[in-house]
Amino acid sequence: MGGHAYWYFTKYQTDIETTLEVLRQREFAAGRYNPVISDIDFPITSDSPTPGSQHSSIEEAMEASEEEGTRSILDVLNISSVSYSDALDASEQNGMDLFCTTFPLSTEELNQLFNTDKPTHNLIEAVLLSSQTYEGTGYEFWGSIDRGTCRHIVIYENDMPTEVFFAGYSFD
Repeated sequence: MGGHAYWYFTKYQTDIETTLEVLRQREFAAGRYNPVISDIDFPITSDSPTPGSQHSSIEEAMEASEEEGTRSILDVLNISSVSYSDALDASEQNGMDLFCTTFPLSTEELNQLFNTDKPTHNLIEAVLLSSQTYEGTGYEFWGSIDRGTCRHIVIYENDMPTEVFFAGYSFD
């Protein structure tokens, strides 16, 4: 079976760590993770199911999901300060594990995708989530995400961070 893609737009908090943790707690409380919901429909909207958490902790939910993973942001435990390609190079040298980690896009990657290093919400939707995604740079973005990993992009409005886009693939 192939990995399941997941993605979220979430309000930017004081930093990426806080933003990720607030998102993880929200999705856990809502019960939007495997095994509670085996196939989550993205994007998450106000109409998305919210069966509530069926586990006492995120760790317990991750154990219950076994090798498939939660197919959600709950699988992301670590935040890298370096791009995926830099982390991949380091992991090959040091044997580091990259699973369960979200990686920022480099300035070069942002400029290649969006022609700016401060993309807006609408620009991310147009490039990464539109019907043309499978034909160009959006396809390359999704192809750059390995199973069990995630990428994140800070979204700007008037040069101020307002949201973060997280996109990843589950393990299975």
